Amino acid sequence: MTQFFSTKTVSAGISIIVLLFVLLGFWWSFAPDTFNVRQNAQDMAAQKGHQMVTSYTTTSTLIKVTEMMLYKNGGYITNDVLPPGIFMDNIPAWEFGVLEMSRDLALSMRKDFSRSQSQSIESPQLVQAQPYYNNDSNRWILPSSESRYEKAIEQLYLYQAELGNIDSVNTQFYARADNLRDWLKQVEKRLGSLSQKLSASVGSDVINTELAGDPEARQSTPQSPVVRNKTSWFKLDDNFYEARGASWALLHFLKAVEVDFRDVLENKNATISLRQIIRELEATQETVYTPVILNGDGFGMLANHSLVMANYISRANAALIELSELLNQG
Repeated sequence: MTQFFSTKTVSAGISIIVLLFVLLGFWWSFAPDTFNVRQNAQDMAAQKGHQMVTSYTTTSTLIKVTEMMLYKNGGYITNDVLPPGIFMDNIPAWEFGVLEMSRDLALSMRKDFSRSQSQSIESPQLVQAQPYYNNDSNRWILPSSESRYEKAIEQLYLYQAELGNIDSVNTQFYARADNLRDWLKQVEKRLGSLSQKLSASVGSDVINTELAGDPEARQSTPQSPVVRNKTSWFKLDDNFYEARGASWALLHFLKAVEVDFRDVLENKNATISLRQIIRELEATQETVYTPVILNGDGFGMLANHSLVMANYISRANAALIELSELLNQG
């Protein structure tokens, strides 16, 4: 027995296990590619015998985005407690970005898109689906995070099926300019936060403008007129991949909006504005050719991936604000 458990044998076994974990972690580190939202909706409708009604593309896209987050290489990794998942942070950050955008859309579908006015009844399926998205993303003890998100998908499938049912008066989707604008306002805040976190990669002193524009405005505790923003070195890659995941999800949601809100966008002459936002977000999904996220200073020799990502997101956010104003016009 001793010959089977010699120092050399044990070392070789450990090395093989570590190598397998490294290779498995490398395979799991690849995020899913983008997909065609129109084709996805058409495939779902054909498979289930549904009609392509208003909102079918948006609902199908939310379902598909959530499924791809859960069932990609390695599955859902954020709540893993075993290697190699427990040692990975980039893909969990990507998953969190996708989840945040999905949460925003699910909430808007529940309180805006599926309701005609403030006194209307909420969709029963969305009432069930939306809270499931808010489950703790890092929970592994039963019920686990992925089991809750799978429950959300089940309810979305029911909502999708009920949309074409003329007898289901409480299951609707209203493609209106005000509904779309309310969701875009939430997206603006999300992108603005991501842009700020990415821009802080190099560290800078910025003027505190949090109370600007309102002489009567107050805040809980006083702050310095000049604020130092600097992201921890350990958070650089997490912020980058969170923004990348959020952009990946939003990219698909906006493409679905272009389908379901086509008449609204054309009436406001806003289709081109939406397509420009989509183009900026597509740039965030370009291949990263270095094994680590670089953090070069200013105009130095090394690239700063965070600033490049922040540039695309800021441009998309600026175009998003303009799109919101277009939708607000009569």
